[in-house]
Amino acid sequence: MSTSLDLLKQTGTVVVSDSGDFESIDVYKPQDATTNPSLLLAAANKPQYAHLIDAAVKYAKENSNDKSKQADLAVDRLLVEFGKEILKIIPGRISTEVDARLSFDKEATKAKAKELIALYKSVGVPKDRVLIKIASTWEGIQAARELERDDGIHCNLTLLFGFGQAVACAEAKVTLISPFVGRILDWYKKNKPNDGPYEGDADPGVQSVKKIFNYYKQHGYNTIVMGASFRNVGEIKALAGVDFLTIAPALLNELKNSTEPVPQKLNAQAAAKDAPIPKVTFVDNEPEFRWELLQDQMAFDKLHEGIKKFGEDGETLKNILKQKLNA
Repeated sequence: MSTSLDLLKQTGTVVVSDSGDFESIDVYKPQDATTNPSLLLAAANKPQYAHLIDAAVKYAKENSNDKSKQADLAVDRLLVEFGKEILKIIPGRISTEVDARLSFDKEATKAKAKELIALYKSVGVPKDRVLIKIASTWEGIQAARELERDDGIHCNLTLLFGFGQAVACAEAKVTLISPFVGRILDWYKKNKPNDGPYEGDADPGVQSVKKIFNYYKQHGYNTIVMGASFRNVGEIKALAGVDFLTIAPALLNELKNSTEPVPQKLNAQAAAKDAPIPKVTFVDNEPEFRWELLQDQMAFDKLHEGIKKFGEDGETLKNILKQKLNA
């Protein structure tokens, strides 16, 4: 009998594993995988991954005598070591994140993306198997636009919460966006608890992704919509049929151990026939983008909160590597 995970895949949705723990990934047979500093920090604390940390530390010591630079090199190499191992398991692509502290610096983001791609190449991984994850700030979106256009580096625009961010990403012709369903729900539960219950199609995170998906299909954008950051299986089922879904191991396991039906909720043909969503644009209009983001309190709050948290986890990971470098 087909599992709910099998049925989800049959709706046309590509299933992606949201984990740095590559030992668990193969169980669910995902197409792609995504990581972020928080996930890698959790994985790096497990003894079975100590050899990857050792490899990163060795690389850093061999390539610099500067202690500060060594730590940065070790972090980048560790990202690539995890990515390389995950790519041995999955047939598709791995998403690897640029340092969150660069989220407001276009040129630094581009430079770091190119460094990561070069590191992947040095261990035998071609750039077409890597998505560079960049926060959906104005600077991040413009960096991704230039990386895609000028360097053929494919990008995953993450920490996406608002419709304006999604529009700007599509106009930048980025490969993929990751709207964060669960974190949107978190914000509404905290800030507007009396407007609920937020379940199924009434979940504001689900509604956000549906609107973005329909808008992209109606206006002919090729950017992939990948729902991310889920709080429950209900959110996943409500988006069955969307381009991609990146799902944490606990929820993948829940789907794998269930045989409940997963009917298709979204598809490109239905989206094209749905209520028309007027086209808007932010091309070369940074002030309008920033104003739009400011008007969406949820998106503004969650974007900056997410950048801060990823930055903090990145620093913690860096400190772990510093200790190893100084041992």
